[in-house]
Amino acid sequence: MASMRVLPVLGVVPLLLLTGCSAVSSDGSAERADGRGSAQAVVTGLDAPWSVTFAGKTPLVSTRDDGEILEITGDGTRVAGTIDDVEPGGETGLMGLAIDDRQRLYVHSTGPDGNRVQRYPVEGEPGALSLGDAETIVDGLPSATIHSGGRIAFGPDGMLYVTVGDAGVSDDAQDRGNLAGSILRLTPDGDVPGDNPFDGSPVYSYGHRNPQGLAWADDGTMFASEFGADTWDELNVIEPGHNYGWPVVEGIGGDERFTDPVQQWRPDEASPSGIEIHDGTIHIANLRGEVLRTVPVAEPSSSAELLAGEYGRLRDVTTTPDGELWILTNNTDGRGSPADGDDRILRLIER
Repeated sequence: MASMRVLPVLGVVPLLLLTGCSAVSSDGSAERADGRGSAQAVVTGLDAPWSVTFAGKTPLVSTRDDGEILEITGDGTRVAGTIDDVEPGGETGLMGLAIDDRQRLYVHSTGPDGNRVQRYPVEGEPGALSLGDAETIVDGLPSATIHSGGRIAFGPDGMLYVTVGDAGVSDDAQDRGNLAGSILRLTPDGDVPGDNPFDGSPVYSYGHRNPQGLAWADDGTMFASEFGADTWDELNVIEPGHNYGWPVVEGIGGDERFTDPVQQWRPDEASPSGIEIHDGTIHIANLRGEVLRTVPVAEPSSSAELLAGEYGRLRDVTTTPDGELWILTNNTDGRGSPADGDDRILRLIER
């Protein structure tokens, strides 16, 4: 049964995004001397949030450690449902969310037997949404307290894409018989599409360490962000059947056996998580780098920065049904330094 948790929603407080002088108040709002770029806090007080999606126009947020799906309402948030048997630990727990064209909620979480994707009907009216009974789409996916993947998204082909980390066993990413270190492509019901690159296999690409973000450009080009180890994080263009090199290569290796990333960054400057393509630009939420990085689809080897050091760790970024860009912070996950009001969703007003 759904239960109420009221958290403050801020609709009118400007939060400025680009680097420069700022004064941050106790509610997390900021006023900037340079006047360049602004945002508003949509909601504050979230606990280890991981992903945002929309049932119709109603936002839903996953919280990693308590297994709750929160509905953002006009005056706060409420618990729309709690996912059963979530086993959080380290980087695992309740992670990615996605909605299909029938408004069913897909949830990527860690259960007793590894990671899994489950599907739930979303029932009720906005302000009183709840989740129906779970259907398991895929389970037994590799899981560990590190490198656990967790992102899910529907591509323009209507297929479900699932990121799977190497679960701490690097060599498994080069074993096509093992789902670790791969991006999977499934039908919405969990079957293997007949046109997948490897006959009978859900593997769409492999040789990944910990892919964390998925997005498609208007022309169908698929991009994925990926956590590296100690040398390079990556932005990749994903091609069916391609091998992205981990653990043999990290970053741009120039080895013809593998597909190189289109851009790379040092992990302490990046740690890229969720990504979104908005108005022809890839927006990448960065954790350790504490920045919203922007990459033009037309020139993916270049980049610029927003939010640098202003709001801490950034976990996800998404476009709302009304065309706004929302950014999810991630400072309460045990690795950040929470400020008053963390964690929060920010609405980007100007870039």
